[in-house]
Amino acid sequence: MTRRTGNPLGFALALASTATLVTGLAIPRAMAKSTAHDGIALSNSYAGNSWRQQMLKMWKEASHQAISGGIVAKTKIVNADNSASQQESQIEDLILEGWKAIVIDAASPTALNGVIAKACHAGIVVVAFDSLVTAPCAYKVAYNYVHMGQIEARFVAKSLHGKGNVLEVRGIAGTSVDTDIHKGIVETFRKYPKMKIVGSVHGDWTQSIAQKAVAGVLPSLPHIEAVVTQGGDGYGTYEAFMAAGRGTPLIIFGNRQVELSLWAKLDKKPGGYHTISLSSAPGVSSIALWVAQQILAGAKVPKVVNVPLLQIHANQLQSWLKVLPQGAVATPLYSQTWTERLIAANLHHTAPPASPGPETLH
Repeated sequence: MTRRTGNPLGFALALASTATLVTGLAIPRAMAKSTAHDGIALSNSYAGNSWRQQMLKMWKEASHQAISGGIVAKTKIVNADNSASQQESQIEDLILEGWKAIVIDAASPTALNGVIAKACHAGIVVVAFDSLVTAPCAYKVAYNYVHMGQIEARFVAKSLHGKGNVLEVRGIAGTSVDTDIHKGIVETFRKYPKMKIVGSVHGDWTQSIAQKAVAGVLPSLPHIEAVVTQGGDGYGTYEAFMAAGRGTPLIIFGNRQVELSLWAKLDKKPGGYHTISLSSAPGVSSIALWVAQQILAGAKVPKVVNVPLLQIHANQLQSWLKVLPQGAVATPLYSQTWTERLIAANLHHTAPPASPGPETLH
């Protein structure tokens, strides 16, 4: 048995430090400030596609866990109609209502900065996720969307042996997500001089809009070997190619159930269908909620919490399809404990925890 010597307070502090190192948490839960009486609101810019619908569902499930577990008192969702001015007005209302934290999926990287600064000045924790903001006081739960574009373009270039015509289907114009994915695609294709982006349309991350946009541009385009996308547009793109009698190019999918089902169908044909599916996970809203809660609890949280993309390969396709209902998007539901580990990984610059799998879905 080791004999305890020295300052009892120093020994207690050492124990607390050890607990922090062992668990990887910013602060031990026993020492955290209670958030049981706090409320966290979600300001969402847009709810018009399956990704956003799934994102809202994941927020509601995480909120239920937080409220039923006595971790927070209440949550709320307000949706803007893809309008930065409407979202700004809604955030003004949330400030007046006295919410302790506001989580934001933004309509614009810059248009909300003024009202965000007002919220921060009022002592409200602001956490942006998915479509981010540039307001310095806001915390960010961030995917590396430039890297997403790089992954897509690299996969296409290697699959086509560095030569081919590519159609780019982009997201909502003006958002940081669209800008960053496009940047990664363009930067990567510069390394392959014989890879040509011969057309570009905005599909707004929505199947029907993507189908219409692609159908409108196809008659003016040469033969297309591949399509790079941003998620929510792969199936609509495929339908447009079929309607035009153009054959099926290599399409990068975006983790929607309809896209994964299409991939499984195409893969049954002779020779299979070689692609990948990747996207941000709609469950990132649950991470953002827990990040806000951790900040309110007094945990040390970096200004930017980086989250790994959810990438699905052929050998994972069936396990996701087994649990995804029609119209859903592949995503885990992230827990408070998993988020604490992610925060610790960001603080210590270590590998993020392994992403939960389809088993987290109900």
